[in-house]
Amino acid sequence: MKLFISNLILIFLVLSVPFAFISCEAKASSKENEIVKAESLKNNSEIEKPKPLSEEFKEYWYSGEAEITSYKLEQARYGELRDGHAVLIFVTEPFLVDKQVKADRNNPDNIPVLKLNSTKKYFTGIYPYSIMSSSFYPVQDNQHAIKISASVQEWCGHVYAQLNNRDDFEYEAHSYFEGEADQEFKMEKNILENELWNKLRINPGGLPQGELKVIPSLEYIRVAHKEIKPFKAIASLTEQDGISSYTLTYPELERTLTINFSTTFPYTIESWSDEFKSGFGANAKTLKSKATKIKTITTPYWRQNSNADIVLRESLGL
Repeated sequence: MKLFISNLILIFLVLSVPFAFISCEAKASSKENEIVKAESLKNNSEIEKPKPLSEEFKEYWYSGEAEITSYKLEQARYGELRDGHAVLIFVTEPFLVDKQVKADRNNPDNIPVLKLNSTKKYFTGIYPYSIMSSSFYPVQDNQHAIKISASVQEWCGHVYAQLNNRDDFEYEAHSYFEGEADQEFKMEKNILENELWNKLRINPGGLPQGELKVIPSLEYIRVAHKEIKPFKAIASLTEQDGISSYTLTYPELERTLTINFSTTFPYTIESWSDEFKSGFGANAKTLKSKATKIKTITTPYWRQNSNADIVLRESLGL
């Protein structure tokens, strides 16, 4: 009987060993993942300590509505100014960092972002131009935009570009132009012109100033057929009569962008101008594109998709 019990104990100990190793291995693996994640965060020098959100920010941006502003547009294209409309849609939403898309459900890994969808529509002679840019910027204002994208459609064809913020900036673009075609590469992180429109709405006092390296907007890069890379820029912030103006001047591009916004919260964008050379070769001339506010409304537009809701476009002057 003693021998039988001893054998049972021996068998139990032998069988227990693999499970003990499996358990330790799982714990070690989990611990290793935590260390890797911590090291990744520590090595990502762009991520700063999250900035606290004010009560007025929460009340305005987490009301369950989006802010929609329409603008009268004068857009330089092919050496002439074109009449059109622009719309800026700002809204907060949860964002999945790994997939870099809007989250469908609550998740502890979600990052709250202030999203800007910017649209422009104008005509060049017989055919229309339609441009849309999207920027996803953390509301905690502690790192670069997580993702930006832009698309341009007109009768000649269409182009699409996207930049993802991971270990590096990952850029991908597709175009019907032979010289641009399909592109995909990584680049070092720098200030993004696209993200500054979002940052301005959260913390205008933190806008970068002085001599900088800035990656121009994806819209400008695609329409002007420029190489996407950081360019030297001079940035300044001024204020007069309740309106603040943030100006970016790119000497090499001979381009100056100025965004005018209310000095007090919620820092609504009242107008902007974008001065650059438009046209081809010797016929190119410096023109100034302008956008002037028509109307701002706050509304849950994603639920207003019936024919009866078209009246809301009229209220925006569109």
